[in-house]
Amino acid sequence: MGRIFEVRKSKMFARYDRMAKQFTRIGKEIAIAVKAAGPEPENNPALRRIMQNAKAVNMPKDRVEGAIKNALGKDHSNFDEVLYEGYAPHGVAILVETATDNTTRTVANVRSHFNKGGGSLGNSGSVSFMFKRMGVFKLAQSGLNQEDLELELIDYGLEELGEDSEGNIIIRCAFSDFGNMQSALEEKGIEVASSELEWIPLNTVELTDEQAEDVFKLIERVEQDDDVQRVFHNMG
Repeated sequence: MGRIFEVRKSKMFARYDRMAKQFTRIGKEIAIAVKAAGPEPENNPALRRIMQNAKAVNMPKDRVEGAIKNALGKDHSNFDEVLYEGYAPHGVAILVETATDNTTRTVANVRSHFNKGGGSLGNSGSVSFMFKRMGVFKLAQSGLNQEDLELELIDYGLEELGEDSEGNIIIRCAFSDFGNMQSALEEKGIEVASSELEWIPLNTVELTDEQAEDVFKLIERVEQDDDVQRVFHNMG
């Protein structure tokens, strides 16, 4: 029984850690969005999107409101968004999105994570050309006709439409069309569960299970850094 309890407890703590990381990431995104365009969601599409994503991960409303209030305060940190590029073991390309108030600390930490994980941090542009930055929307509504949806959204920059492993409709558009797509979905009354700007690999690298484990260990190490927002890779 003790062993089963330890396994369950470990899974519970992992879930809490993942939730805490999501809340921290969203809090930083709120600070950046409020600094850029103000605290009113109706006048700030980026903030509106982030609040939508906060709801999708069950972030408490008072915590969201607190993050907006803190972003307006005189003593809040100013975060810079910095993208780091490098390679994991076995030639897998890695992109690391960060939000930091100290770039000197962050680059040193990210480089250390890569080195300890058997990878190497590269220069700007060293691997980002292997990816395409796209807007990715997960739709909250079921029962939508995908063919009709494609016709409705093609003029707003729709490039890809499909489903994820849970059966949710996923649509993708170019980075430059993200705002147009967000506005179109709102105007058409199509509810969005979440929307993100993601780096989608143009090609993927196929690895054995053992090789993939090496890569996942490096990614996990990087993701645990407080300054890291998200990590993208081109592993198949």
